[in-house]
Amino acid sequence: MKSLNNIVPMLLLLALCGAGCKKEEAPPPPSPPPAAPKPAAPKPAAPVQAQRSSVSSTGVSLDFSKKTDPFKSQAPVVKPPPGSPGGAGAGAVATPAADLLPIQSFEVSKFKVAGIIAGLRENQALVIDPNGKGYVVKAGMQIGNANGRISRITSSSVEVVERYRGGGGRPKSRTIVLTLPKKR
Repeated sequence: MKSLNNIVPMLLLLALCGAGCKKEEAPPPPSPPPAAPKPAAPKPAAPVQAQRSSVSSTGVSLDFSKKTDPFKSQAPVVKPPPGSPGGAGAGAVATPAADLLPIQSFEVSKFKVAGIIAGLRENQALVIDPNGKGYVVKAGMQIGNANGRISRITSSSVEVVERYRGGGGRPKSRTIVLTLPKKR
C-alpha cells in the first residue's frame, strides 16, 4: 500500500501539469466598428477683447509727428554773441544744435572747478555748469559753446583752448584757465 500512497499524488500532479500544458488560442479580437463621419468642427469663440494696433480696421493710422523725441537733449542752445571768439562775426563754423552736448551749452568762463582727481595716468576734474549740474572731464574733451577743448588738467587748474578764425581767416586760439578755489 505504500506504493499506492506514493502513486496517487504523482498521478494528480501529472494530471494537473498535463492540463496546463495544452495550448489554447484566444479568439481574435472583434474588429472595430466602421468609423462614423466626423461632425463639423465647432466655430471658434469670439475674442474676449478687441485687438488694437496703430492702424485701425478702417485704414487710418495714428499720428505721432507732434510727439517729442524722448532721446533728444532738452537743453537750451546758447549761441555766442557776434564778434566773440566762435561767434558768427568771427567766421567760426557753426555746428548743428542737435550735435551739442549739455556741457557745450555755456561759455567756458561760466564753469567752476569743484575738484580735481589726480590719477596715475591722467588727471580728471569735476566742473559745475551755471545750472549746478556737474561733469567729470579729462584732457581732450570738448567743453563750452565756442568749441573749446580741455588741453591739460593740473593739480590746481583746468586749461581749455578755444580755436577760432580771426580777421583775415587766420586760425587763432585762446587759453582759458579755470582754477580750483583754495580751501578756507
